[in-house]
Amino acid sequence: MSYIAIVDYGAGNLMSVHNSLDFLGCENKIADSPAVIEGASGVILPGVGAFPDAMDALHASGLTDAVLAAAAEKPFLGICLGMQMLFEQSDEVRPCKGLGLLPGRIGRIPTKLKLPQIGWNRLEILRPNAMTEGLQQGDHVYFVHSFMVFPSREEDLAAVTDYGTRVPAMVARGHLFGCQFHPEKSGTVGLHMLKNFVNLTEVGQ
Repeated sequence: MSYIAIVDYGAGNLMSVHNSLDFLGCENKIADSPAVIEGASGVILPGVGAFPDAMDALHASGLTDAVLAAAAEKPFLGICLGMQMLFEQSDEVRPCKGLGLLPGRIGRIPTKLKLPQIGWNRLEILRPNAMTEGLQQGDHVYFVHSFMVFPSREEDLAAVTDYGTRVPAMVARGHLFGCQFHPEKSGTVGLHMLKNFVNLTEVGQ
């Protein structure tokens, strides 16, 4: 049976993603073992909290190698902190290495506005991709974060938002995607994006 794996390493907002996929009628499993990730048609890496804590938790879970292998070969989506973990390094709390799947680093949002950014903000799509299909410029999605990605490759940047500065909202390269916002908390727009992701996998066929 085809399914989407939601990586459970003790530092992610699992149930809201699980409930959204259930709402879409998408078969999914909470993945707390490498075998569940390996057997999936697509993988979602959620994340909340501080970057070093999340990376420590992922390594302690024994799932890092399975996550890296999945990201190399099948549709893969990082959400919020899960998107940041796709990059090489973060300066949050202390210098900490990420998964290194995309070049770039994580740092505090350089804005005079209040942090964290909490609430709805508009998307400016720079490079349309499979997950943005059917979206409109200016669609609103839900953010909760104080840190942002500084990608080394401009071509990896798929969408931005404005929060007193240009903030990367989405990255994409091939079958690898990351959303700084929470699609599972972004109403019909977010559900549409999750459905687009599902459609990239055998689950959506």
